[in-house]
Amino acid sequence: MTSDPIGNRMMKIVEQIGLTALRQIDPETAHGLALLALRAGAAPAPGLLTSDRLRTEVAGLRMANPVGLAAGFDKNAQALSGLSRAGFGFFEVGAATPRPQQGNPRPRLYRLTEDKAAINRFGFNNQGMEAIAARLADRPRDAVIGLNLGANKDSEDRAADFATVLTHCGKHLDFATVNVSSPNTEKLRDLQGKDALASLLAGVIEARDGLGRPLPVFLKIAPDLDEAGLKDIAEVAMASGVAGVIATNTTLGRDGLISHHKSQGGGLSGQPLFEKSTRVLARLSVLTEGKLPLIGVGGVGSAEQAYAKILAGASAVQLYTALVYGGLSLVQEIVEGLDALLARDGFANVAEAVGSKREAWA
Repeated sequence: MTSDPIGNRMMKIVEQIGLTALRQIDPETAHGLALLALRAGAAPAPGLLTSDRLRTEVAGLRMANPVGLAAGFDKNAQALSGLSRAGFGFFEVGAATPRPQQGNPRPRLYRLTEDKAAINRFGFNNQGMEAIAARLADRPRDAVIGLNLGANKDSEDRAADFATVLTHCGKHLDFATVNVSSPNTEKLRDLQGKDALASLLAGVIEARDGLGRPLPVFLKIAPDLDEAGLKDIAEVAMASGVAGVIATNTTLGRDGLISHHKSQGGGLSGQPLFEKSTRVLARLSVLTEGKLPLIGVGGVGSAEQAYAKILAGASAVQLYTALVYGGLSLVQEIVEGLDALLARDGFANVAEAVGSKREAWA
């Protein structure tokens, strides 16, 4: 892994100017412009970031490094080439639903600058599985790309929607994620209940098996589950055949916020979520006895925070909201910083570090 200090500094200066300009406009419009920049090649593109310590394998997925992009940034798979050059070890697009849907009315995305956080209530807005599958068919082949599976708000059988999307898009994917933890579709989180979840996952795994290849399927959970709910999730996940769990989605909690938009409805992401999501991650690692790969999400904005997730039980991590404040150059900072932290503590690779301090968080 090599770095150009002068080039990096110039890139950071240009990026910060761009971020300052974007923060003067509506957040959702700014997000759209960021995607356009990626598609046009006008965003940081360090390419492959890896080392012997950083290379890892999660549920059969070989990753150059364990730092990924969470779903929601590229909902419609429109910037696959740009994202493949941004330094991520893997990334997730979507969520995709069977039919296109508009989502909730705007405004539905809010910056909480003082808290380095965001609140969104998008409601699975996307162009539908057919449009997304067409773009994934032309995807970069040297990247690890997954799709977040969703359900239409007005569906008569939401559980069946997840399997429908996987059947339609699965041949273009490296992994898929079952998203029953978004707080922005009414009653969606009810599908996290033990019996409902077991039935839903059975349908998704059946659809996966119909693809004729061993595609890893992950389950994404909420950070607001109590101990009983977490135990149920662990039990169902271990028995269902899913490849791992992504912990966690956004929270409905608002503890400690100071920003003007703190009372807006929707899911909270960013720095205020870090501790809650990491404790859920560590607890799940304990409940599954480290036998089920976990991906840590929620409040990752530095190499130290990515490392903390790994020590708490994550085999890989994802970020999103931190990019609003740090830009895409943050990816390289985190990857290189994580490599240095692993070296400092004498770990030969990521796998050696996974879960080594989970009891401190659980």
